[in-house]
Amino acid sequence: MKTGVLGGTFDPVHLGHLKAAEAATAAVGLSETIFLPAGQPWLKAGSSFTPAVHRVAMLRLALAGRPGYRLSTMEIERPGPTYSVDTLAELRRQMGAAADLYFIMGWDSLEQLPRWREPSRLITQCRIVAVRRVDFPEPDLASLERAVPGLAAQVTVLHEPRIDINATMIRRLLAVGESIGGLVPEAVERYISEHGLYRPAV
Repeated sequence: MKTGVLGGTFDPVHLGHLKAAEAATAAVGLSETIFLPAGQPWLKAGSSFTPAVHRVAMLRLALAGRPGYRLSTMEIERPGPTYSVDTLAELRRQMGAAADLYFIMGWDSLEQLPRWREPSRLITQCRIVAVRRVDFPEPDLASLERAVPGLAAQVTVLHEPRIDINATMIRRLLAVGESIGGLVPEAVERYISEHGLYRPAV
């Protein structure tokens, strides 16, 4: 069984995340995708995030009624900095050594992969599906291969769809009182409103 793994802060989860999962499913034939909200992503050290209870609740709402998608709070529950290589290893322990994992990420994240913790070990744990992000160039696989030998053979680069939604955009819109209709699932939009998240500073 092919299992997708989509991590992120999900602050908040938005339709771009769901489009990425859909595109990866279609491209490589995933049977399921696990959404993994991050606890303390080391590459974003020093940044502040909405409390995990809200990020997890919004993900539950976004994934409700979507067969093949499930939520794991593994990284939220793990103390200390979050490293994808450890998460993938733990998933393999849970699912068995024969687990066929596909790590879904944006083009921008793939370019940064040589900076991640133990990238050479990470690519032995999974294959990678790189989803196109607007305003980011196509990853240079030759350069990445030089930095992490063996990486290019593990990557599927997708050119469609073009993901043009990001959480920073959504937070900025909400901070100035603008609508985020059409950018997040309706249930997530209601949750954000009901809990007063990302409100303009007063």
